[in-house]
Amino acid sequence: MTDAIVGIHGCGVTGQSTGRVVRLRGLRLAWFDIAPGASERARRRYEGVSLDRADDLSAADVVVLASPVTHAEVARSFVAHGVDVVSLSDDIDDVRSLLDLHEFALERGVRVVVGAALAPGVSGILTRHLADQLDLADEIHVATHGTAGPSCARQHHHALGNTALGWHDGQWLERPGGSGRELCWFPDPIGSADCYRAALPDPLLLRRAFPEVERISARVSATRRDRLTSRLPMLSPPHSQGGRGAVRVEVRGAGPGGERVTHVAGAVGRTADLAGTVAAMYAAACVERRLPEGVTVAGDERDVNSWLLSGIVGAGVTVQQYNGEARASSLT
Repeated sequence: MTDAIVGIHGCGVTGQSTGRVVRLRGLRLAWFDIAPGASERARRRYEGVSLDRADDLSAADVVVLASPVTHAEVARSFVAHGVDVVSLSDDIDDVRSLLDLHEFALERGVRVVVGAALAPGVSGILTRHLADQLDLADEIHVATHGTAGPSCARQHHHALGNTALGWHDGQWLERPGGSGRELCWFPDPIGSADCYRAALPDPLLLRRAFPEVERISARVSATRRDRLTSRLPMLSPPHSQGGRGAVRVEVRGAGPGGERVTHVAGAVGRTADLAGTVAAMYAAACVERRLPEGVTVAGDERDVNSWLLSGIVGAGVTVQQYNGEARASSLT
């Protein structure tokens, strides 16, 4: 379906990264952003058409929401027009509202992907890859490092200062953001980093994708200054292009012989490219009708997960699975 159109709502660094991968897959692009000139700059760089109104994206086959505003109401409006939606939102309340669109999307025969970024996003794809190597997965632990553009950095700052969500032995637990320090090892060149609980939607989405799992946690890397200032306005403006990021997923459970097994995998790259690649692959999955109608979250569609993982690796994302204490193998 090379004549299919993918709309990009939000033309910042992550939206443009999404557009780059969409173009690599031979799909056409339509751009919109509330910031004057942003959509035109994206169009010049990655081709397509620049739109003046968000409503004009309703002519697209699928719309990727990469803007910093909350996505639920915007998504609902596109679903009402029969347009598939891919959301990169990582705000817990916004994600809950997006999940509530399931029946609405089913009624209109469209697809809504929730959490198609780094974490959530890459985290769910890697979790499914690891869980499928076990007879039974019962624990999932996610850690992330780095931010993309300014809105992503502000959300990271907000998450550290708010209540963290975790799933523990059949019940939801709420803990203070910035607590629960844990040293996590990410793929090189990131290496080790102290990570802390934060208001992240990963447990909520992973619980939906893996209902049998008994414990789910999510942490982000942070410095001492990050933690101390998390409940204050950001003291310095975030970098406009973000930087290098990574995600680490640890899945524990029963192996083929009943033994206790732990599998670990990670991905590393420019944060915006990691998130944008996942969003683009989910947009392509919608165009190709690989996903069921209704709401989908990363990791809950076993049949399409290998295709997604191969796609993000093929687009240049470095993914590794750890084998033993000091060895890691690249996934190809």
